[in-house]
Amino acid sequence: MVRRAFILVVIALLTACATSPLGHHQLQLIPDSQMAEMGATAFQQIEEKTPVSADAETNQYVGCVANAITSALPGRRKWDVKVFQDDKTVNAFALPGGKIGVYTGLLNVAKTQDQLAAVLGHEVSHVIAEHGNARMSAALATQAGLTAAEIYAASSGNDQAQILGLLGLGAQVGILLPYSRSQESEADLLGLDLMARAGFDPRQAVALWHNMAKAGGEQPPEFLSTHPSHETRIEDLKKRMPSDLKLYRQARAQGNTPSCSS
Repeated sequence: MVRRAFILVVIALLTACATSPLGHHQLQLIPDSQMAEMGATAFQQIEEKTPVSADAETNQYVGCVANAITSALPGRRKWDVKVFQDDKTVNAFALPGGKIGVYTGLLNVAKTQDQLAAVLGHEVSHVIAEHGNARMSAALATQAGLTAAEIYAASSGNDQAQILGLLGLGAQVGILLPYSRSQESEADLLGLDLMARAGFDPRQAVALWHNMAKAGGEQPPEFLSTHPSHETRIEDLKKRMPSDLKLYRQARAQGNTPSCSS
């Protein structure tokens, strides 16, 4: 029984394997339509819990940057952009189905249009690369493996709690956390490309992460974090900067000169 379940899981994983924009292998077990539906539901729940900013100037500014970023994507689609009035939350997000949310607290750290574009480029890149699907699929696959292990432990007479505890820690540290760091690093680089194609200065992405480092507290060790360290992010961005500066200059020469002011 365990062997049969294991074989079925392996077959499902092999048939659902996809490749991310930068060539990383990832699972995609969930249909795009279902991801868009979940994104819309999550966005609605956030709207119900967090007040939307009524400040016209702030909404116009964030919308200007977001529209410039999404206009640089292939194909034209309308993205729903909301500014949430929460000065303590330094964050933004993008969800499947074309949803973008920005908390007002982020604007205290992303101090220029280019720095805000770096954040939104990063978040939109998560959606374009289907990272949400990949993370949920990885969690489902991990859970399926742990369930098979639970069946085995129960049938073998071993200490079930100890086995599952070790497997759970191994799955979290060995699979899910590094997988998430890989996604974050990919979104950093794809977001840098995207902001440069939109006509925003990619060098401001480095300035943004210096601001983030100053604003944030101590980070956990990188191997126990879902995000790369600030230093790792900055170094990776610097390595990609020469090619993105070329994209930036080409975009400006073609008339992509966003001018968004708060």
